[in-house]
Amino acid sequence: MARLAPFYQDVQSHYDVSDDFYRLFLDPSMTYSCAYFQRPDMSLEQAQLAKIDLSLGKLDLRPGQTLLDVGCGWGAMMFRAASQFDVRVIGLTLSGNQFDHVRREIARQGTTDVEVRLQGWEEFDRPVDRIVSVGAFEHFRRERYEEFFRRCHHNLPADGRMVLHTIIGHTLADLRRLGIPVTREDARFHIFIRREIFPGGQLPQPAVITRLAGRSGLGTEQIQSLRPHYAHTLDLWARALQDNRAEAERITSPETYARYLRYLTGSADHFRSGHLDVMQFTLTK
Repeated sequence: MARLAPFYQDVQSHYDVSDDFYRLFLDPSMTYSCAYFQRPDMSLEQAQLAKIDLSLGKLDLRPGQTLLDVGCGWGAMMFRAASQFDVRVIGLTLSGNQFDHVRREIARQGTTDVEVRLQGWEEFDRPVDRIVSVGAFEHFRRERYEEFFRRCHHNLPADGRMVLHTIIGHTLADLRRLGIPVTREDARFHIFIRREIFPGGQLPQPAVITRLAGRSGLGTEQIQSLRPHYAHTLDLWARALQDNRAEAERITSPETYARYLRYLTGSADHFRSGHLDVMQFTLTK
């Protein structure tokens, strides 16, 4: 159905800037989502692995199962799941660069347990045992949330489990209730993100996720906030990008460097202040 055509152009406008550009500030696993600093002395690479293990640990994975990774990025979650839990993993991405990267890594490792598809969840319909989605839900748009959960429920078995990791937004009423002021600069930053960083992106509220997941038959077992962890992750990304400014401007442009630095530093500030949150929802059938 054309109504459910994936948003390839919106996603590729951000994620297909340049893999070499992202390598300048991401950790070696190319994990582009909130890390989990179990210990304050963890490196970014260690904390990203801890986040991956935190996510996979909530799924009750068993050897031989099939895990669907919706929005698989550059593949770190998939390769970890396959190697540590002896499961088969199917990853979906709308990014051509990410798709090519994962295919090369599959060939390099010679693994048959990992498959990547240049495909949206809207185009995927086959049974799987578990589902994980980290940092992709923000691109789905509200009018598709209910259909996404309905399809997840349909594709999961009776004992199916799912982990949804997403940035959370708050309504103005919620922010007022939390005592968090909203300034004109906050509004300008929100417009900047929507126009120049994540076109088409929308942030859900926790109650929307639990309500629509529940309506589709998926109960919420646990919600875990990682808000301070994302502020620290963004600080480290911004610092690394600043340290590599000359190379970043050479690979892309001075304008792209400035745009990303504003996005990373401003987002870190908004996680610290509580305007934004990031949560993992453990959902069960």
